[in-house]
Amino acid sequence: MNPARPTSGAVLCLLDEIASPGARGFRFREGDAVFAGFVVRRGEAVVGYVDSCPHAGWPLAGPSGRFLTRDNDLILCGGHAALFRIDDGAMVAGPCQAVALTAWPVDVQDGQIVAL
Repeated sequence: MNPARPTSGAVLCLLDEIASPGARGFRFREGDAVFAGFVVRRGEAVVGYVDSCPHAGWPLAGPSGRFLTRDNDLILCGGHAALFRIDDGAMVAGPCQAVALTAWPVDVQDGQIVAL
């Protein structure tokens, strides 16, 4: 387990701090350990993923800082333009088959996005 990963119940941000649809990245450090994740919001629903391309291991947002396509309907890897479904993180276009993003469980509680 990554010691930098936020513990269950840790508040990440207010729901209203992320546009709908939209996404926001988070980075946490504990000593030498780093955890990077991101949250995608659509309406009142949120889903979280570890910020790492399952093909190359680099952060998804790349230099643009964007996690979503222009239409905000898919997650985009800025490094090589692979596309992933928002609901389950499965790759729908890109260099690999049968791969998916690693889920980072999050939820909305009292208007706040929290880690689970």
